[in-house]
Amino acid sequence: MAVNTTPESPLPVGEVSRLIGGWIDRLGAVWVEGQITQLSRRPGAGVVFLTLRDPSHDISVGVTCYRQVFDSVADVVSEGARVVVLAKPEWYAPRGQLSLRATEIRPVGVGELLARLEQLKKSLAREGLFARERKKPLPFLPQLIGLVCGRASAAERDVLENARHRWPAVRFEVRNVAVQGVHAVPQVVQAVKELDALDDVDVIIVARGGGSVEDLLPFSDEQLVRTVAQCRTPVVSAIGHEPDNPLLDHVADLRASTPTDAAKKVVPDVGEEFERVRQLRDRARRCVHALLDREERGLAHALARPSIQDPHRMIDERADQIEDLLGRTRRCLRHQLDRAESELTHTHARVVALSPAATLKRGYAVLQREDGHAVRDPGEVEPGQTLRARVSEGEFSVRVDT
Repeated sequence: MAVNTTPESPLPVGEVSRLIGGWIDRLGAVWVEGQITQLSRRPGAGVVFLTLRDPSHDISVGVTCYRQVFDSVADVVSEGARVVVLAKPEWYAPRGQLSLRATEIRPVGVGELLARLEQLKKSLAREGLFARERKKPLPFLPQLIGLVCGRASAAERDVLENARHRWPAVRFEVRNVAVQGVHAVPQVVQAVKELDALDDVDVIIVARGGGSVEDLLPFSDEQLVRTVAQCRTPVVSAIGHEPDNPLLDHVADLRASTPTDAAKKVVPDVGEEFERVRQLRDRARRCVHALLDREERGLAHALARPSIQDPHRMIDERADQIEDLLGRTRRCLRHQLDRAESELTHTHARVVALSPAATLKRGYAVLQREDGHAVRDPGEVEPGQTLRARVSEGEFSVRVDT
């Protein structure tokens, strides 16, 4: 409720604490889930004190309960366990401190955790966070690798030693974080964001050396999954486990079965690359030699052709053929001319035999009038008319008597 105050009439601290307590007292009991980080059971004390923390955020709240409430779950609940608590908020006015008074505590079983993870997995999959097309390819040879792992852990040693053994020049930007417990999620998320913000980092490896389902819960946290999905740098999940897959495996751009496997998949082996280069060089050399051999054989085959060895042979052959053709042409032409000459001679003889001159040579004469027309009918001339008589050897004049 709003309270009217001024600088001249402020409320005392006790009054403010009392008002806050009155408002909190009106709140009902709620079910709260969290992870126990501190547990205090003093011998002979009737009250148990514990701290309940949100695994995904750096937020915790104190919880108190009567010993008989905690004793009912004491055999299965300890520090680090996940629990669900039915509690009512309480305000301790003298210290201005908020706490929860628990009336029932229930441990969260592995089966229930796995069921929740499966629901979260389906929800994130529907959003497309696990889609294959979102996966970013890893660079062939990363110059700087970001590594998120536990401090002085076997996972860190495996990644560093195997990567540097494969490619000695590779460099690492390491972020040591808690990889289990209540601080794991915020520290891993912060480390991934820091490495993703560095322009020189080519790929990020999140590594852990395996563990139980409870130990691997931070790597299935929704906040971490969404952080990895938003990274512009390729992320490799290297959680050393096989039976279960944390959600980090599905959202990461590459999943490695162990930290050692991550080093092998991210960094190429210098020996293998040298061998590959040697094989490619030998293959290229063989290809060039094969090409040169083929061209040499082709050139030798071309040089062995008669037209190359004796280039004038074809011309000589063609010259002989031309001579033969010219001879045939001459003979054919001569034959044609001889036949034409013979036909002309026979024709000339026939023409001569049939010509008027030949007739005149046989003693005949041709009478012509003065106009040159030949006389063919006696009725064409008159008595006393002078005609010209043409004979074989010349002509003379004649007169018509009757």
